[in-house]
Amino acid sequence: MTYTASSKYGVEDTESPNFEYVSARVRARKAQLFDEDDYRKLVRMSPNEIARYMEENGYDREINRLGARHSGVDLIEYALYDNMSETFHDIVGWSKGSLRKLVVSYLRKYDAWNVKTVIRGVYTDATEDEIRTDLIPAGELSEDDLDAAINSESVEQAVEALADTAFGDALEEALRDYKDEGVLLPLENAVDRVFYRRLLADAGEGSGPEKVYREYLQAEVDLLNVRNALRAAESEAVDLDDYFVEGGARFRREELQRLVGNREELVEALRASKYGGDITDAIDALEEGSSLVELDRALEELLIDFAQKMTYRYPNSVAPVISYILNKEREVDNVRGIARGKEVGMTVEEIEEEVMV
Repeated sequence: MTYTASSKYGVEDTESPNFEYVSARVRARKAQLFDEDDYRKLVRMSPNEIARYMEENGYDREINRLGARHSGVDLIEYALYDNMSETFHDIVGWSKGSLRKLVVSYLRKYDAWNVKTVIRGVYTDATEDEIRTDLIPAGELSEDDLDAAINSESVEQAVEALADTAFGDALEEALRDYKDEGVLLPLENAVDRVFYRRLLADAGEGSGPEKVYREYLQAEVDLLNVRNALRAAESEAVDLDDYFVEGGARFRREELQRLVGNREELVEALRASKYGGDITDAIDALEEGSSLVELDRALEELLIDFAQKMTYRYPNSVAPVISYILNKEREVDNVRGIARGKEVGMTVEEIEEEVMV
């Protein structure tokens, strides 16, 4: 299946883009996101109290609708994902013309997420309910599109069930490497490659807002490749070719392949790059032997800051939408992390270290 007119988001229109209108709408939504005071309260609540707080602060429709079937952390997670999906569907509905195309294209990241989630779930023998809990219904693929894959008894069957999606051909090709190596990395990165190839193609080659948006997407790819190279450096069994995604602006395949055998040089190359000045603390921690978790958080922070700077430069463009999407994702991750932390008995201090405000 190739992406053309979306069955979920409707037929692509040919009207003029309405950047100013949509920018105003997403700025209003962004102002409603949880802030530091909200998180300070949430980390001191039980899961049931968190659900009630959500109900009183923008999630009432989801909590009321889902409360009869779910409770505790499950209710929180389903409500978060349902609200995010509905919110992004609203943005697509507001958007017209080329803006609509850009928004739908970017939201396919959740199709990539869901396909990888299903494959991981089948690989680890997760139950159907466990897999569905982690799906984020914000892209074009519905649960019905994924049903056969979710119910597969093997990774091979799951890949076969996904043959009619946009990722089908790439997954089929990567399946050979999966069978040889027994790890999911070739399959997961085949999905990423498909997503970013189409995303960059849809972004265009223009100047001004188009150019800055493309630079943002290239930064996403660059930082994904750096993360993957660092992971490859820690695993002798992994070849960087299983990780690398084309489309970045700074790090080339040959350079990362050369550096992947030397973690110190790889970290130094990241420090010397145009991204290094914004994540100095995380790079210092890497040099001191810390895990990749702190770097992942710093890179996520960098992308959010990049999107916000795009918004300042081009307020009537796709930039405010991307900025809002990233901040909405952060809210979902934060609340989900707080609820899960409470469920497993983490202290307030431990949870606060994980929350990104």
